[in-house]
Amino acid sequence: MADTTQNLDRGRIDLPSPVLKGRMSVEETLLERRSVRSYSGDPLTLAAVGQLLWSVQGITSPLGYRTAPSAGPCYPLETYLVAGAVTSLPQGVYRYEPRSHLLDLQFEGDVRADLAAATLGQSFLRHAPIAIVFSAVPERTTKKYGERGTRYVHMDVGHAGQNLHLQSVSLGLGTVVVGAFKDDEVTRVMRLPAAEHPLYIMPVGRMP
Repeated sequence: MADTTQNLDRGRIDLPSPVLKGRMSVEETLLERRSVRSYSGDPLTLAAVGQLLWSVQGITSPLGYRTAPSAGPCYPLETYLVAGAVTSLPQGVYRYEPRSHLLDLQFEGDVRADLAAATLGQSFLRHAPIAIVFSAVPERTTKKYGERGTRYVHMDVGHAGQNLHLQSVSLGLGTVVVGAFKDDEVTRVMRLPAAEHPLYIMPVGRMP
């Protein structure tokens, strides 16, 4: 915890190590998986947030392979945490850094309401304690596969999204994929670099 506090001063937050053996089988998480759009608003722990982020893009091999497959492997995805209610974590937008398993603060503030507005008024985003936003740098894949690489990028985010669904179930949480949004508005709210394009927004929280 001392390291976490130390990194917080620099805007870089070490996440707790992921749990590698859970209490639910893969079959049980598949059985229980549902799209959840109602959340209690109770805060999540930093350990739970770290586990969720590891499940979508965590490093699982000295060769750099990750929890979700990627064509190439080119890894075009970038993963952001919109933190609204996380214990001991200031509200803000953070980028997940897989290789170091840490959060890098992009900017402070609660953007959940703005994100809900950008998703054509899907108000449940306001009430989830967090949202995980996936963007992509398509050129990482298209420079290897040409135009067909665009399809592979979309496959990549589908794999990551399913991982997040199943990990959420295992933690007693709910989530849903939000794909209806105005790209330029999400880009503005999240302050994404010009090379990145938003693909998925997935709010996560406890069910009421």
